Amino acid sequence: MSLRERNMLMDRSVMVRPGENIDFNKLGEYLKEWPEFEEGVSIEQFPSGFSNLTYLVKCGQQEFVLRRPPIGAEVKGGHDMKREYDLLTKINPVCPYSPRPILHCDDKEVIGDEFFIMERVRGIILRNAPPKNMPMTGDLMQKISQNSVDILCDLHQLDLDKNNLWELGKPEGYVQRQVDGWTERYKKSKTDQLPGMEELGVWLGQNIPESKTVALIHNDYKYDNLVLSLDNYSDVLAVLDWEMATIGDPLMDLGTALAYWVELLDPPALKAFNLTWMPGNLNRNEVLNKYTEKTGIDTSDINFYYVFASFKLGVICQQIYARYKKGLTKDPRFAGLIGVVNACAQQGQKALNTGKISNY
Repeated sequence: MSLRERNMLMDRSVMVRPGENIDFNKLGEYLKEWPEFEEGVSIEQFPSGFSNLTYLVKCGQQEFVLRRPPIGAEVKGGHDMKREYDLLTKINPVCPYSPRPILHCDDKEVIGDEFFIMERVRGIILRNAPPKNMPMTGDLMQKISQNSVDILCDLHQLDLDKNNLWELGKPEGYVQRQVDGWTERYKKSKTDQLPGMEELGVWLGQNIPESKTVALIHNDYKYDNLVLSLDNYSDVLAVLDWEMATIGDPLMDLGTALAYWVELLDPPALKAFNLTWMPGNLNRNEVLNKYTEKTGIDTSDINFYYVFASFKLGVICQQIYARYKKGLTKDPRFAGLIGVVNACAQQGQKALNTGKISNY
């Protein structure tokens, strides 16, 4: 494969969107204090993703990734750049799939908000459409899906005593706090009457299971947070977007991965989440079975965790849609997110009504 073909497969950066610009002169002056940035910097933006804003920072032949909160975000406890930087600092020495953090800046005068910079892991990221020039065969998709489940299992089996990972969270009462927190976030960001979301929030509050296991959890585990190798497309080089990672019940993480794991017959609005609906991928039942077999974790309560994750994804989309409605972001991708919120509610209700997470 030529260099040009390899570059075409990678996640491509573009000109920065209006309203999300960064003063690269100010940033360049600030970065001179670090040896990695002795040369002048240039900035482009990665256009994908729906949460934190992500930029490509080039300095000579080196490439880095800058992350900052979205414009107008007012989510308490969310988009905490210092927390994500500190978390990566602790995880990177013991987890080979986490990017190396470089620096954190809390001086909002530099680019208008706090930010952190990490290394760029060069590879392929599967977004909501197959990359051009990449043969998306059933065999390849099966290997990618299997490897992604294996790595989630590996993360949940990390020794929390290594580098004192216990400091990253408070596992006692974690599920209760999550249910309470996401229910409150929905109330604060609500724009439309969606009875399905209301019903899920009530049911979740009344059916919280007892947590039986504690692990490092990523909380946003999906294909477009995985970096695949340019040399062997099925190999996962890195896991990105650790902003919601913590120590807690690993079934919360598995539930989120399953809610993102869209199948062919799921509502079309959800297909932007993942390419897991393409032929060759494991289905959600197969993911669950593989995870249970490899980790030995009791997954008998998975229905609750899947319903919660469907609700949570709906709330995340609702929060973004609310910012769009207020005019705090002009990104046209956000205009139809209320349909995604409703589809998430439908998925949660299907699981409640059938007792199944797959093959409805």
